[in-house]
Amino acid sequence: MGNRGAKRASGFSLLEMTISMALGTVVLGAAVHMYTQGVTATATVSQRAELQQDFRAASNMLTNDLGLAGSGLGTGAAIALPTAVTPQYGCDQTSCYLNGVAGTYPKQGTTPYLYGLIPGYNLGPTLYAAQGATDTVAVVYTDTNFYLNCYTPKVTSKGVVTFYQPTPPLTWALEGCLPGTATAPQAVNAPAVGLTKGDLVMMTLAGTRLVVEVTGDVTTGTDSNGNTTYVVPFANSDALKMNQTPSTGGLNSVAVNSAGSYSAAPCATTGPCRLQVITYYIDNTISPPRLMRQVSGHTPMPVAEGIVYLKFNYDLFNDATNTPAVGCRNPGVSGDVCTYGSSTGLLPNQITKINVANMAMDGTMSSAQYGLNKGYQSIDLQTSVSARNLTFANNYPNH
Repeated sequence: MGNRGAKRASGFSLLEMTISMALGTVVLGAAVHMYTQGVTATATVSQRAELQQDFRAASNMLTNDLGLAGSGLGTGAAIALPTAVTPQYGCDQTSCYLNGVAGTYPKQGTTPYLYGLIPGYNLGPTLYAAQGATDTVAVVYTDTNFYLNCYTPKVTSKGVVTFYQPTPPLTWALEGCLPGTATAPQAVNAPAVGLTKGDLVMMTLAGTRLVVEVTGDVTTGTDSNGNTTYVVPFANSDALKMNQTPSTGGLNSVAVNSAGSYSAAPCATTGPCRLQVITYYIDNTISPPRLMRQVSGHTPMPVAEGIVYLKFNYDLFNDATNTPAVGCRNPGVSGDVCTYGSSTGLLPNQITKINVANMAMDGTMSSAQYGLNKGYQSIDLQTSVSARNLTFANNYPNH
């Protein structure tokens, strides 16, 4: 009995201890491996969900704006602009952003025109040489949430327009300028929604429809009836080159520099309106690259990070020959490449559909270029948006 007790008290042998430790290490290693896989899977799923959420928000904003292109601009959606210097977009009050330069409005002959949609073929930066340059796009529509159309504009001094309220016995209701249950328009200088420096306004003065840029703060005054008036500066040398008043003449030289008054206006009902000129482009001056959205002459705002490709093509309809041009990369330009037909000589207001050929987003923190197989996760978009407010004819080819 004593010998058996002594043997039990001697403990495990070295071999038994080694086997036990080996088995424990295997079990612990398996547990750690399972835990690591779980953490990795959770991170992957979380990043994928965040990637999809960010991408969905960016694509929704882009396609919503594309769907509004030309809204409120009137039949044909083409507005002649000043000719002394070609007006520009994609700039704010200090810089231009389309790969470091400005976009210029397309011309008919020597006259630049503002259209509801302005394609920007290869105007964006090149992020990966094999893919080539990215595209930009600008869409233009009227701001229907700001009731500037209720006011009467009149030039009161050179480069200055005063906006007046109705002269009694007229009221806002009798003017017929308000939608729904609204009882009065916002003040022209209302916080958050009123006119500010960099805004574009479309109105008719002295019988001329024109687009001008606000160049300073809106001030107030009083008319002979005691109503508040709003004084808005549209001075020369504005950032977007809309307010041109050359001594030799020009589209705006009479309208904005001599007495002019309200006449039939182009903004859906009967008055002036604010234009939204919205430009989308990729900014690669920071890492990771961002999709940017810039409104008129205001500072661009980021929409989403990690956007590594942006490319468009367009479907058009030739009203003269009753023929379509489908999948055109640089519409209107001689020799433009289309998947069907030709867009040579056609205008932006003959676009019937905008095709987002590829919008790609990379979820990796280092933002490896899409297509190099270095990205941790990527997602891309191909979709089409009907440009129902642009074309003269209601023709949407199916090819």
